[in-house]
Amino acid sequence: MQTPAPTIDLSDIRFGADLKELTFADVAQDKARVVAETGAGERNKSTQLRKFYDELVMWHEKVNLARSDAERTERYREAAPFIKMMIAKVTYARGRKHVDDCFEKLFTHVVRQIRCPTTLKHAKLFMEAFMGFYKAEEKTKEK
Repeated sequence: MQTPAPTIDLSDIRFGADLKELTFADVAQDKARVVAETGAGERNKSTQLRKFYDELVMWHEKVNLARSDAERTERYREAAPFIKMMIAKVTYARGRKHVDDCFEKLFTHVVRQIRCPTTLKHAKLFMEAFMGFYKAEEKTKEK
């Protein structure tokens, strides 16, 4: 009998006006725990996940370091196709067995939530919190 594929509930991750108080705390910690468990020490290495976070940070900086709202909006409009391309990159990483299905679903969901400079900032902050919790989970599993 085959065990069912691991799943991750993403319904509690919403950015923008729907941003909940514990998104960057309890929610990010829960997702880090799930992704650490499903990777089973073979996939989802923090160095691999960090690459996705670093790219998200790079896009955040390109967009949100503009001085005016209008300039941020224009920079976001120009960057949006490249931001959304990160979905293809995480799918490719899963295909190469660098990340598992749960991380791919999580990161894809986060990127799909990005619709403007504000939601880009929320996505970056969520992944920042996730990475901090993930590193702690990884250390716990090493012991």
